[in-house]
Amino acid sequence: MDSANLTIATCWFKAFNEHNVEDLLSLYHNDAVHYSPKLKVRMPETNGLITGKDALRTWWQDAFDRLPTLRYEILTLTANRERVFMEYVRHVDGEDDLRVGEVLEITNGKIAASRVYHS
Repeated sequence: MDSANLTIATCWFKAFNEHNVEDLLSLYHNDAVHYSPKLKVRMPETNGLITGKDALRTWWQDAFDRLPTLRYEILTLTANRERVFMEYVRHVDGEDDLRVGEVLEITNGKIAASRVYHS
């Protein structure tokens, strides 16, 4: 296990669950890419893929504004020198829980890409 990348993942969850967009963005490269099936549904023009911190900021701030009870419960974190696999449960009051897998690709101590998978 790569402890530096596990630390990034832990910081990612803390920032996400606090709905702290700026702390979350601080973990990413400026030109990071993000793929999510929820993005594909909510913003079909993206085909599920966005690039850059401005797009990430818009996406996450929208989610936090729409879903004030959104939080993630960590199930598993697995890391090597290049990536972290995160398995977690997405909780939102009034919605069914959703199991999620997400991969963070990490280069030079920052997230370069992230991909979300739903069960």
